[in-house]
Amino acid sequence: MTGLLVSDIHKSYGPNRVLDGVDLSIPTGSVVAVLGPSGGGKTTLLRIIAGFLDAESGSISASGRSLVRDGRGLPPQRRGIGYVPQEGALFPHLDVAANIMFGIRGSARRTFDLDAVLTLVGLDPALARRQPHQLSGGQQQRVALARAMAPRPDVVLLDEPFSSLDAGLRVETGRAVVRALRSTGATAILVTHDQDEALALCDQVAVLRDGRVAQVAPPVELYRSPVDPAVARFVGSVVVLPGTVADGIATCALGRLPVAAGSPHGAAQILVRPEQIAIATDGSGAEARVDQVNFFGHDATLALTLLDGGQTVDARVMGSVLPVVGDHVTVTVAGQVVVFAASGSHDR
Repeated sequence: MTGLLVSDIHKSYGPNRVLDGVDLSIPTGSVVAVLGPSGGGKTTLLRIIAGFLDAESGSISASGRSLVRDGRGLPPQRRGIGYVPQEGALFPHLDVAANIMFGIRGSARRTFDLDAVLTLVGLDPALARRQPHQLSGGQQQRVALARAMAPRPDVVLLDEPFSSLDAGLRVETGRAVVRALRSTGATAILVTHDQDEALALCDQVAVLRDGRVAQVAPPVELYRSPVDPAVARFVGSVVVLPGTVADGIATCALGRLPVAAGSPHGAAQILVRPEQIAIATDGSGAEARVDQVNFFGHDATLALTLLDGGQTVDARVMGSVLPVVGDHVTVTVAGQVVVFAASGSHDR
């Protein structure tokens, strides 16, 4: 069943077209990341779904219930949607319990299980009487999620909720939030500009570009089978080399590389992920010079110049044994490569 259906949503600010026919279908209970550049309309899309902004046209439904038709729709409080803004936006004068229960009305307050909601988002119920300023950044974001989920919404929208957290806390909080969402069966959209976060946490990733969804797919499919070079670059580092394709083999400066069935023939752009490029221990492969080594502990990136043709490529390798700048090495490519018809070709 479709948990959230967004159809042909348009929105402009003056002459600037921000959303230009956005379509998005999310299965019930799925967590979907919306990934895109800053200023690309991600927050605008969330605010339209939540009811904080009107669309110019289009429709939105949740679990079969119409929320927006022809750009007009139900007020936010009648949509059954929870919203977590970027900074959490807790009420500073209310304690944790009052923040979470802010949207609970009437008799529901008497039966509301505050301890269960706190536990759901990975917080100790003993924090219920703390003030927001007494919490860490990660705890504040979990309280914001608990507040959004307290009325048991069908849909939860999260607008870059982890962006202000440091790297370690961002990973820990992200995992806890997604666990909580999955345990309730809520359909969720996570807006982010962090590719790693989108790929690691979500069931599907939608890339928003030029006001439209350029591609939506499970993380592995999106990363390995992007619809075009721009999407490939947006979801991770990529090496793009000119080459030719014939009989399932791409020929380029990195050698003869296997391609997926159905790839275009003839002149092509060959896309290789840096982690596919490895230093050969037996001397086979393409010869290259090491121009730069960036060490990150668990791994490292190497900036290489291929001696045959002079193209520069990046390789991501284990950080345990590394060459030094100026070394000559040979490199090989693991797995299939992604191929697109060269600019001006129509063979795809």
